[in-house]
Amino acid sequence: METARTVRFPAVISVLLLLTGLGGAREVRIQEGPLYRVIDTPISILCNVSGYEGPPTQNFEWFMYRPGAPDISISIASTKDPDFSYAVFSSRVRQGDIFIRRLGGDSSALHIQQLRPEDEGVYECYTPTTDSRYLGSYSAKVALKVIPDTLHVSPKMAAKGRVSASSTLQLNLVEGQELHLPCSASADSTQHTHLSVTFGVSDPGAPVGGGTVRNIISVGRDFTVEPSNEHPAYGERFLRGEIRLEKIENTTYRMVLTRARPRDTGTYHCTAAQWIQDPDGSWQKITEKRSVLAQLTVQSIDSQLKVSVNQNEVHVQSGDLVELFCNVSLAVAPPPDMALSVEWWVTSSQESPGQLVASMSPEGVVSLGERYVGGEVGTRHISLEKLSPAPPGSFRLRIYSAQPGDVGAYRCHVKALVSYPGPRLEEVSSKVSPTTNVLMTTQDISLSVHTYLPSISLYRGDTAALICNVTVETPQTVHLAVSWWVELAGEKPNERTGRMLASVNREGVSVAGTRYSGDDLGADKVEAQCYRLRLFNVQAEDEGAYHCAVTAWVQYPDHTWYNAASTKSNLIKLYPYAQAKDLLLIPVVGGVASALFVGITILATVTCCYIRQLRIRKR
Repeated sequence: METARTVRFPAVISVLLLLTGLGGAREVRIQEGPLYRVIDTPISILCNVSGYEGPPTQNFEWFMYRPGAPDISISIASTKDPDFSYAVFSSRVRQGDIFIRRLGGDSSALHIQQLRPEDEGVYECYTPTTDSRYLGSYSAKVALKVIPDTLHVSPKMAAKGRVSASSTLQLNLVEGQELHLPCSASADSTQHTHLSVTFGVSDPGAPVGGGTVRNIISVGRDFTVEPSNEHPAYGERFLRGEIRLEKIENTTYRMVLTRARPRDTGTYHCTAAQWIQDPDGSWQKITEKRSVLAQLTVQSIDSQLKVSVNQNEVHVQSGDLVELFCNVSLAVAPPPDMALSVEWWVTSSQESPGQLVASMSPEGVVSLGERYVGGEVGTRHISLEKLSPAPPGSFRLRIYSAQPGDVGAYRCHVKALVSYPGPRLEEVSSKVSPTTNVLMTTQDISLSVHTYLPSISLYRGDTAALICNVTVETPQTVHLAVSWWVELAGEKPNERTGRMLASVNREGVSVAGTRYSGDDLGADKVEAQCYRLRLFNVQAEDEGAYHCAVTAWVQYPDHTWYNAASTKSNLIKLYPYAQAKDLLLIPVVGGVASALFVGITILATVTCCYIRQLRIRKR
């Protein structure tokens, strides 16, 4: 009876307030109803008080009226009395399923963690008076309707079939392929509700939960499609057209990734939420459910792409056709818009890191390297072609009329690119093939050389002439280059590495070495295969061992030169004898010196004796 009196009291006070027309009285406000919430979901009912006297912290008491007994109040919870609850609510209050959360000194919220069917009814928020007189309203009521849960979320037909709730679809894609993930979401409610659907992904093996799922894209309750605000990368891909969300049936939504990437690997979820608009105009999420759609693995093209060659070595002769093959394979089916660019590079012993021979763009346009464009070298035909219409495949490099300049190590550089909306190409892999060594087999050249000194006796001051005879046996036309070398007798053994005196290059031009000037020696070509070295005014310091070195050069149609053979001759000892006059010079000089010495000695002796006798006579 006391409870019923307490309930009726605020109504009496309200009537008195209206009759007297007094203002500034206590007023309790609660959410406008009715409120529709789903079974097994939480709810918070807000309540606040204003116009009161007394302390700033007010107490709140909550009551409930069930539809079968609308005049009987049931005590739920109080901020003042811990034993306020009736038996039907006391256990739930103790367990924390029902509690009052203070939002301020004059506001609070009754929170129910999990609604039950019997929680439907009218809820009253009452504030015990702290005023000096009873004026205003001391309570407010709102109706709560508990409706059944009709929200359903499940995977629908996917790329490889239909999955049940107890199984998870396993999807394996290659980078660049398209992903379609459908989700079925519906709610059969008698109330006017809206749905929002969100697609998200969690890392492989991560526990399924709100904190582990990264939202990708969603359709809101107002039917607008928006990418995730939490992860800017998805927003960028959405703006580029790589991610989109479609509604394909009345209850079916589909997320499309036009180009899957390896970082898209993970477990995909579909989250649907049911929304209702309360009488105050605000939208409330009344229930939410999540379903696992698929576990996706995206294999990178880089891990599947292989580049190989047919041969490690290719032996050719001058003028032959050289064919080199670059084989590109993919362990899985390629994405529909994958393209390849191919470059052939060659590295010889003199070149590092190498030179571009030819390249093919993703559009199939062939370009030659700088070395092979224009000039005499560019007149030789080089081709690069693809032997299969679709990637991957084999690419053939042809060098027509190979020359020694084409010898080297060849490698094929392959780049895989995927077309993304824009349109734009993005490189996803870069591979280099093993080396194919192109070696050239030359025709045999028999080369021999002999050096001799025509003069039997050579004296100092004479001119020494050394002859170098060359014998060449080959069907090719060769150009000879001859150089003269000496190991001087006065040099130490560790210095006898030889010095070049002069040379005649393959064009027949004579060049003097560093030891002599052009006035001291001369090198020339006497006959077709006969070369001569002349040393003018030879002296003793010219004594040593002389020889000539010969190199046979072959010129090819591309105007390159090839060192076909090299050899050196026998050693010729050169010793210049002294002249006869040089032999008499030493005795004559010795005799004159001796005579002068004896004469000076005699004169000195006679002079000293004479002077001594004069001194004796004077004394």
